[in-house]
Parts: sequence; C-alpha cells; structure tokens
Amino acid sequence: MGVVEQCRSMKAKIIVMPKKTVLDPQGKTVKHALESMHFTGIKDVRIGKFIEVELTGRNKAALKKKLDDACHRLLSNPVIEDYTLTIQ
Repeated sequence: MGVVEQCRSMKAKIIVMPKKTVLDPQGKTVKHALESMHFTGIKDVRIGKFIEVELTGRNKAALKKKLDDACHRLLSNPVIEDYTLTIQ
C-alpha cells in the first residue's frame, strides 16, 4: 500500500464554551442586542468557539488522545471553559 492508502482523512470538531458558572459578557451583550431588535423568548446566549481540524491517520483513539491534550493545554482554558471533541 502507498502512503495515501495507509492514512485516511478525518475531521475533528471541537466546541469550546464558557462554563455555566462563568459570566459571559459577550453573550449578555448579544442577548441584549437581540432583545433590542425585538427578538422575543431569548432565555440566555452563550458565545463560544468552533474549531475544525483535518487529520490523517488510522488510529482514531490515538488521534483523539492527542487532540484532547491540545484542547486542554492550548485550545481551551480549563479554568473557565469546557470543550467537546468529536472525530468523524
């Protein structure tokens, strides 16, 4: 098998959000702006980040472990943020 055949392409989707216990001033500002535009029924707005990473490799568990480490050390602030990570 060639190199291209040995590695398959996958995408990781990472969503980073402020923890529920952390004040989200950006979310509050957006909520207020939506309400001033006469949007009704808005209970809360939370603003986060969406990160998509294209990966190559065959060992999904190993890739997920590496990305989990990257999320914890670089892509999120574990003190004030939570993240979810999926690989497809």
